[in-house]
Amino acid sequence: MLTKYLEAAMRHARYEILSDDGTYYGEIPECRGVYANAPTLEECRSELAEVLEDWLLFSIHKNLPLPKIDGIELTVKKELAA
Repeated sequence: MLTKYLEAAMRHARYEILSDDGTYYGEIPECRGVYANAPTLEECRSELAEVLEDWLLFSIHKNLPLPKIDGIELTVKKELAA
């Protein structure tokens, strides 16, 4: 499920070439704060995927709500103390 969520999120990525320096900027609008900048499109995609993974792990660790993407919904259940 986690892999499917990451793949779905990456399909929503948007990229553009920055006119001032010719580098690539990428972001995933549904995932606030997930963006990357790199000299090539391929490097930008790779960096964006890493940022997405870090963002997802941080969000899960902090029990933050995650956006539903392409019908995939991840929820974190808190364990009750024994």
